[in-house]
Amino acid sequence: MIWRKVAQGLLAVWLVTCSFLAQSQCTRMVVTSDPAYPPLHWYDGETLQGASIEIAKRVLGDLKIDFEIRNVGPFPRVMALAERGEVDMVVTLKKTPEREAFLLYPKTVALQNPVAAFTVRDLPLLYRDKSDLIGLRGSIARGNVFGNGLDEYIKEKLNVQEVNRPDASFSLMLMGRTDYFITGYYTGMALILKRGDEASFVAKEPFLVDTPNYLALTRNGKCADKLEQIDARLAILKKTGVLDEIIRASFQRWKNHPVMVER
Repeated sequence: MIWRKVAQGLLAVWLVTCSFLAQSQCTRMVVTSDPAYPPLHWYDGETLQGASIEIAKRVLGDLKIDFEIRNVGPFPRVMALAERGEVDMVVTLKKTPEREAFLLYPKTVALQNPVAAFTVRDLPLLYRDKSDLIGLRGSIARGNVFGNGLDEYIKEKLNVQEVNRPDASFSLMLMGRTDYFITGYYTGMALILKRGDEASFVAKEPFLVDTPNYLALTRNGKCADKLEQIDARLAILKKTGVLDEIIRASFQRWKNHPVMVER
C-alpha cells in the first residue's frame, strides 16, 4: 500500500513536470518590433515590414523555427511585453545595460544604425560635434536609446523633449519649436522621404554615434534557448553578404512604397 502511494506520488510529479516542460517549450516564436522606425522596421497597416523583420524571417526560416510576426503597438508597449516575456524576439535593438536585464543578445550584429542630429537646412548652426547642440532645443522619439554614451550625454547636457510620433519632430522644427531631432540616420531619411521634405532638412555630420543593432531574445520568453542557434546562423548570413542584400532590398521597398500606419 505504501509503495503504491509512493508510486502514485512520483507519477503525479512526473506528469506535472512534463506538463510544465511542454508549456515552456519554444513551439512558436513571437517576433515583434517598433512599428514606427522605417526603413528598419515599420507597420504598413497589415503587418510589420523592414530590414529587421526580413532578417529575422530569414534566420528563423533557415533554422526551421516556427514563428509569428506580431504588431503589438507603440515601442514602449513592445518593451513592456518583452520584459514580461509575452513576446520572444524584438528586432532590431541596440544593447544597453538596462535592456540586458530582460533581453539576451547574440554576438553577431544584424545591422549598423548610425545616429544623427537632423535640423532644418537653413538653421544657422556651426556643427562640429554633439557639443554644438548644447543650449538648443531638441527632441527624440519616446523610448529610443542610442548607446555608446549618447543617452547619458543627452540626459546630462542637452535639452530634449520626447515625442510619441517621430514624424512630429520634423513638424516641430518647421514651426520653430525645436532646433534638432536625434534619431537613426536611416530612419530620419526615410521619414523625410515620406513627407516629401528632402529639401527642408539635413542630417548633420559627423554622426553622433554608430551603434550595432541586434536580434534580441527575451529572457522570460519561451525561446531563450535558441540564442546560440540564431547567432550561428546570423554569422553565416553576415559572412556571405546575405544580410547586406536584405537591408538594401528593404530600404528600396520603403523608398518605392513609404506607407506607415501608426496606432
